[in-house]
This record gives sequence, structure tokens and C-alpha cells, in this order.
Amino acid sequence: MVSRMPSSPGGLEVPLWRSIAVFRFASLAYVGLLVLRDAHRYAHPLAAGGVLLLMLAWTGATAAGYARPAGRRWPLLLADLGVVLAIMVVTPWVVGRAALAAGVPTLTVAWLAGPVLAWAVSGGRRRGAVAALILGGADLATRERISQSSLTGLILMLLAGVVVGHVARLAVTAEQRLQRAVELEAATRERERLARDIHDSVLQVLALVQRRGAHLDGEAGELARLAGEQEAALRALIGRAGSAPADEGDAHDLRDLLDRYASTTVELAAPATPVPLPARVADELAAAVGAALDNVARHAGGRAWVLIEDEGETVTVSVRDEGPGIPEGRLAEAAAQGRLGVAQSIRGRVADLGGAVRIVSVPGTGTEIELTVPRTGR
Repeated sequence: MVSRMPSSPGGLEVPLWRSIAVFRFASLAYVGLLVLRDAHRYAHPLAAGGVLLLMLAWTGATAAGYARPAGRRWPLLLADLGVVLAIMVVTPWVVGRAALAAGVPTLTVAWLAGPVLAWAVSGGRRRGAVAALILGGADLATRERISQSSLTGLILMLLAGVVVGHVARLAVTAEQRLQRAVELEAATRERERLARDIHDSVLQVLALVQRRGAHLDGEAGELARLAGEQEAALRALIGRAGSAPADEGDAHDLRDLLDRYASTTVELAAPATPVPLPARVADELAAAVGAALDNVARHAGGRAWVLIEDEGETVTVSVRDEGPGIPEGRLAEAAAQGRLGVAQSIRGRVADLGGAVRIVSVPGTGTEIELTVPRTGR
């Protein structure tokens, strides 16, 4: 069980907090009726009226405090428990030991269950059980004799804390899964929209270039061939746009994914042991490395060195070349012009995984791109 369960405005926990407020006011009304009925038997009736007003003020304060997500934290939770304990402590003096022994109810009666429910909703069944045991034990300590009904009240309060805490935990889990489903649906719709736009524009142009230049020689023929390859790659990509993502539990060896980039111009240095990563993390990191090597092929002559470092909690891949380097401000200029190779294909992918990209480049001495991601991704 987590130590604190997240709350969000408009979340599924909101009805539970409202129900607690309703319960506290209803149980306080019941306490008021009992005080009116038994006031003549109290040792200090006027003090009982003052305690009742204090309970009313505190009920209003907790209703307002718990209505805000920021108020559902330890300061108010502990104060809530402390106020109820204080009222229970003064009960023997207000009601009188003789009246309690004769069966007169305590001042708190069912109202003391309010903090138990608040603790359960804020932290789950364990926290609810702790609050129930504290208040139940204090309630038994104020009584002259412990009867079966007293023990029954303690058991019922304990069960309420456990059950309500469990229901609150289920509500938070359901809310998180619902939010995740909405995000996945939105992402899928966006991918499908982009796939339609690419199909209607980019693919048509690439296909036209490939057809018109298929029988040409020289650079024109080479451009046509490259256009055909890119068309095939894009069709495969948008064909996977609506497919389900890889299972987060699957693991891929990063060495195998990067080994395909090794060639006579790209040297790969990897650990002797496997570098397992969750499927999505490994695939995205390999794609980012591929984008970096593509930049090397275009701007640095194609000669590159790739180093994989398994650092336990993180994995770092370095791509180094000996090209002309990147002039200062060139990356920002390229992003402003809409050329997002480094910004999206490399930095964007690594940032989505919760990692970081470090680029060291001095004109004339080459460039080193260092990609570091947490082993579990984000």
C-alpha cells in the first residue's frame, strides 16, 4: 500500500470525501439529540453544550479542508485525529463516571468514526485500520466497564476503515487506468490523422518521384531509388500506427538492436553481457541512435563509433564522429526551419523515456552525442 494516494480535482475520490462530510454532519446531529436527551444526567451539562459547539465548528472545518486536494494531507489528518481524541479525553469529566457506568453514551458516539474514514480514503486500508485502532482504544479507555457492545463498536469501526480504504484504493486505480486509456486513445487518433495526411501528401510525391525517375541514370536515378525506399518505409510505419504497443514486460537486448547499424564505417563497442531493456525503451533508444547515425552519414562522412554503457539504473549510448562538427546555433536554426531530426528524432524520443541527451561538438573536431535513459523508462 502506498503511503499517500494521489487525489485530483474531479477525480473518483471526490464523492467519497463528500460522503464523509455528510456522515459527519449526520452523526453530529445524532450526538446533539443524545445530548438533549441525557443532559440532565451529565456531571457538567453546560460543558457538554460547549463541547457540542466545538464539534460543530470542527465538522465544518474538516468539510471545507477535505474538499480541497491540498487539504487532504498529514497536517489536517493529524489535527482531525487529535481533536476527536481530545473530546474523548474530556468525556468522563463532562458526562461523569457514574453516568457512563450507568450506560449513558459518550459524547462522540458515531461521530468519532469521521477521522477513520478520512484516513482510509487518503491512504488506504492500512491507514484506516491504524486510525480505527487508535480511536477505538481511546474509546474503550474512557469507559468504566467494557461491554460486548463496546467491542462491537470497535470491530465495526475497524471494518469500516479497512473496507472504505480498499474501495478508495480501487477508485484511484480505476481513475489512473481510465486516464491512461484516454491518453492512448488520443495518441492513436493523432497517429491515424498523421498517417492519413502522410498518405495523401508525402507518399504520393515519393511514389511520383520513384515512377518518373526509375529509368533515369546518374543522380536522378539514385534519387528515384531513395524515394522508393522511403515510400516503402513510410508505408510500413503508418501501417503500424494503429497496432498495439509492445508489452512493457518484454525485454530486448539493446546490443542486438544496435548491432544492425554496425558496418565498415560504423564501429560498435558493447558489453560482453546482455543489456536488457523494456521493449519500448530499447526500440525508442535504438531509433534515436539510428537518427544520430543518419545525421553522421549525411553531414560527417559516415564514419562513426557507437559505445554502449550499462550503468545499472541507467543505460548510456554514445555516438561519436570525426566530421566538421556543428556550428554554434545551428541546431536551434534547424529547428526553427522545421528540420526536427535532432529535436524530435533524438531529443524527443529520449525525453519521452525520461532520459537526457548531451551533445558535444566543436567545429573541425567532430561531434559526440550521448543518450542516457533510465533502465525502466518513464
